[in-house]
Amino acid sequence: MKTLAEFICAGLNPVWPKRFGSSYIVAAYNPKYTSAPIDEIHTKQLEQPTTMTSLPHEEEQSSKDSESSKGLENYAHTTSELREMKVPLEGDFTLDSEKDPCGSRDHISDPVYIKSTEDAKQCDHRLLGQQQELFFCHPLSPGSWFFLPLGTRVFNKLMAFIKNEYWNRGYTEVISPNMFNMKLWETSGDVANAKNNMFILDVDKQEFGLKSMNCPGHCLIFQHRVRSYRELPIRLADFGILHRNEPSDALTGLTCLRRFQQDDAHIFCTKDQVREEVKCVLEFVDSVYSKFGLTYELRLSTRPEKYLGDLETWVRVEEDLKKALEEFGKPFLLNKGDGEFCGPKIDITIFDAMKKNIQCGTLQLDFQLPDSFKLEYSSSTEDEVKRERPVMIHRAVLGSVEHMIAILLEHYEGKWPFWLSPRQAIVCSSSKKHHSYAEKVRDQIHEAGYYVDVDVSDRDIREKVREAQVAQYNFVLVVGDEEATTGQVTVQLREEDGSYFPVMSIETLLDVFKLKSANYL
Repeated sequence: MKTLAEFICAGLNPVWPKRFGSSYIVAAYNPKYTSAPIDEIHTKQLEQPTTMTSLPHEEEQSSKDSESSKGLENYAHTTSELREMKVPLEGDFTLDSEKDPCGSRDHISDPVYIKSTEDAKQCDHRLLGQQQELFFCHPLSPGSWFFLPLGTRVFNKLMAFIKNEYWNRGYTEVISPNMFNMKLWETSGDVANAKNNMFILDVDKQEFGLKSMNCPGHCLIFQHRVRSYRELPIRLADFGILHRNEPSDALTGLTCLRRFQQDDAHIFCTKDQVREEVKCVLEFVDSVYSKFGLTYELRLSTRPEKYLGDLETWVRVEEDLKKALEEFGKPFLLNKGDGEFCGPKIDITIFDAMKKNIQCGTLQLDFQLPDSFKLEYSSSTEDEVKRERPVMIHRAVLGSVEHMIAILLEHYEGKWPFWLSPRQAIVCSSSKKHHSYAEKVRDQIHEAGYYVDVDVSDRDIREKVREAQVAQYNFVLVVGDEEATTGQVTVQLREEDGSYFPVMSIETLLDVFKLKSANYL
């Protein structure tokens, strides 16, 4: 018999089935519980033409002017028609690693290469997202993805996780406008670069743009009233929607988007506070990535040849960053001269299960924006007239929330840990006479705040359990005569081989759920 602790910690080394086969199913949505009997699912969905596509890249660019006058009929091609035209689609799962930049394709016969390529294809977030019914992209809005109910569950879980961290780490959430007059970017000194990446609008005969970043808006928040040194550090967090006008041929699933959200934050502090703030951000990053099971690498990038600000400030801040990294205790690399013109930075590169290097987190010091917006605070109680410029720290931990979902989906190979899972449990009745009890159990788990479905179809219980496992439910709960009589459930974990089926009361099961959620398992 397993102890409760052994049961809670079970299943932490999932093995992803290499192919899904025709038995893969996805639960439909009950209006009340966003769940439904598993036999009411859309088994034909994967046979239908996928909508995870974008407009043909070449056609979109060459016929941009003419499309505006032709209307929406130009978007009437189905995915299958586009494939027959041999047009590259945003949702296609062709990996660039199959292309040899040297022109030779001899390595494709290498068994190791073939296996790694096949594994990467099976773990592609676009494929998994379609199979698990998480998200899709439509040709009418390329680069902006739809999150379906199950995908939205994961998105909201990540947002809630970061918001809880903000609460514990002294961040203050703000909301800033989506659209600004282009004069804002003239003030920031980056209007030329900003215009290349923004969607520009004509409003009252003036140029406005959808924001591509939160930094200038946060400067306005800091600037809107007199600030005192007693308020610093001020940590402003913003989950505002961002837009960037990325080229069509650069759009790649959730990793390069035109519409996205970041766990964006800016810290305004004194020069004396930089070292401690940087160390706190590094501890924040480590806490989050360790819960995801991600490893990472740190690089300190120092003053480039062309830079803003005085040399003395650069030397001091670089030394603060170096000391913060040393006190943090993790190894780091030094990239001399690779910092931004506005300040030094720490690049944070993560490594997923496929050993891919991906940059998500950001820690960037900025001397330019506080100067451009003339940000200042009263720096002394003796002389309230005396003003000083704050240092601005740009930081993100997840980066784009959508991008992080793609990374985690591939990192976990589709097997979400319980605390992040959009399908945490399903109740399967062994016969028709147990339908009422199965629905009662579903109601209890739902009321406790967990994602749960119910399968009350008349199919064989073994078939129900197998389909639930393939659909990646973390817990499959079977109820029959004994369970209905005693008020219990028979539990099978997603990763177990079926050799052990613990029987639990609903109260004990909810304790397991609570412990898994609290420990990010």
